[in-house]
Amino acid sequence: MFKWYEDAISMKERDPAAKSIWQVVLLYPGFQALIHYRIAHWFYIHNRFFIARAISQLSRFLTGIEIHPGATIGRGLFIDHGMGIVIGETAEIGDNCTIYHGVTLGGTGKDTGKRHPTIGNNVLISTGAKVLGPFKVGDNARIGANSVVLCEVEPNTTVVGVPGRAVKKGDQKIRQSFELDQIHTGDPVSQEICRLSVQLDVLKKELTEYEMNYKNCVARKTENQK
Repeated sequence: MFKWYEDAISMKERDPAAKSIWQVVLLYPGFQALIHYRIAHWFYIHNRFFIARAISQLSRFLTGIEIHPGATIGRGLFIDHGMGIVIGETAEIGDNCTIYHGVTLGGTGKDTGKRHPTIGNNVLISTGAKVLGPFKVGDNARIGANSVVLCEVEPNTTVVGVPGRAVKKGDQKIRQSFELDQIHTGDPVSQEICRLSVQLDVLKKELTEYEMNYKNCVARKTENQK
């Protein structure tokens, strides 16, 4: 049974730009990609692998969204914009999740069998995030923009950065940071430059002290020679 109506209702309710159900059905690439996926998945579970993959590749060409027909997707998935999304063969997505463009639910190349992540219910995955590996992202979790997540995420947890790190669980901050900040994510290059700058200041201070001690020592020797 196809869940197209629930998908359309979910997108209409969660996207303030959507003016009607028919606008979602006819014009939203995320919805069209889900329709193609659900048809392809039916063929896939009935061992019609070639036609299943053909439908998914056609959908990729038409929408810019690549969903392997072997993936498992629950009800009410909201794919916003959608361009560049990749969902792997053994990925599992729960109910009422939200995925923005540029997201990858992929593998690391090191695993066999189950290679892709399992996403719980009501999870939000922001623009450009990469979730890689056969682990679980718990219910109500949030993944920040451009994060790279390589290990399990607990329920109700916000994860940001490269590599992804938990910064908030429920209403409690794990460390001083930001709540799903889409702009001020940590830049490892600038952070390293900052650390080098601090180390350089320390070295300058030590060199200055060494020069002062050396000058004092020379001055004392000169005075003693007199």
